[in-house]
Amino acid sequence: MVVVGGAAGMAGAPALAAMAALRAGAGLVELLVPTCVTGVAAAFDPCVMTHGLPDDGRGTFAAEALPAILARVAAADAVAVGPGLGRSAGVRDLVARLWRELEAPAVFDADGLWAIAVADGATAPHAGPRILTPHAGEMLRLIGLEPTDARGGDRGWLETRAAELAAAGDVTILLKGPATLVVDPRSTAHNDTGNPGMAKGGSGDVLTGVVAALLAQGLTPFAAARLGAWVHGTAGDAAAADKGEVSMTPLDLLDRLHVGFRAAGA
Repeated sequence: MVVVGGAAGMAGAPALAAMAALRAGAGLVELLVPTCVTGVAAAFDPCVMTHGLPDDGRGTFAAEALPAILARVAAADAVAVGPGLGRSAGVRDLVARLWRELEAPAVFDADGLWAIAVADGATAPHAGPRILTPHAGEMLRLIGLEPTDARGGDRGWLETRAAELAAAGDVTILLKGPATLVVDPRSTAHNDTGNPGMAKGGSGDVLTGVVAALLAQGLTPFAAARLGAWVHGTAGDAAAADKGEVSMTPLDLLDRLHVGFRAAGA
């Protein structure tokens, strides 16, 4: 599978996703990042195959990187798009192309969700299965509202909007938060694992890697999102038991993914 992400100052996000994918059963993980962060991203884990592609001089992918990205993802079993990707017109156009043309199952998260929201939107046609993993603010942006809109605090209202968007766009949405919602046009489920200590930068990148790896192993988008959320939350609960909710970090989740998979019978 392939992770597309990274920008100046944010090399850790795609690296976390790639490392999580390996621990979630992906046999081979490629990480595509801008050249300016290649060394940093590659240093996190020698098991990840890291490729530096042209950057725009401001820390994000240049337009010249697009042909190479499209070529690399074309052979992937699944793709994760967005961790630490940055925000620019070039990123917007890159993500829009991947959304429209990528035939492989793909998870869109973080800056990938920003790009979808400011480009054609999540109801735009897409060539393959799609999973979106927004938190409340990102969900609001996807439906055309400001991330600070007060309605984002009404969980029931937000979940209804997520279900509507999943149906309109024929996508699977994993709405992060308390009792994380997984919904597609046909099914709905809530996750019962996890804790507030997971609400830290990087936790979502780990989740993205896990879900993408499950897609790469042939699970349907709904099944991958549901199992991924459960395993991720179980790892978080194990980390909280060992470290405490205050002190745990996303690296602790990464180190305990095996607890989640063993509990799931894997």
